[in-house]
Amino acid sequence: MKYEYNISGEDFSQVGVASQDIKKKLQQLGVPITTVKRTAIAMFEAEINMVIHAHGGEATVDIGDDTITIIMEDKGPGIPDIELAMKPGYSTATEEARNLGWGAGMGLPNMQRNSDFLHIESTVGVGTKVTMEIKIADE
Repeated sequence: MKYEYNISGEDFSQVGVASQDIKKKLQQLGVPITTVKRTAIAMFEAEINMVIHAHGGEATVDIGDDTITIIMEDKGPGIPDIELAMKPGYSTATEEARNLGWGAGMGLPNMQRNSDFLHIESTVGVGTKVTMEIKIADE
């Protein structure tokens, strides 16, 4: 099953709508709760990064028999140094985002921690594509 979402940019009230919808769909499908939680966390972190840094983007989620694939793609400013951005606590969030409690610099590390596979492609001035895979746990 494949689902597509438009992530609205700079609208903090809409953050999490897509990840919550996927969480609900996975629960309805009877996916083990550990997999549901990991998927929701990874996707939420990508979603908030899109809103804070890239003015939104597109999310595609493919639920397979044994793997959930999440692709988050934006046309934002890109990530100049992915290795640096992966360090816990590193953040380029705006003051507005920080005042709302976002931008603690844990987005990419949390995405990596909750995914079995994480690949980031980014070009400064063009955008970023994040691919995450989460294996469906046996319970």
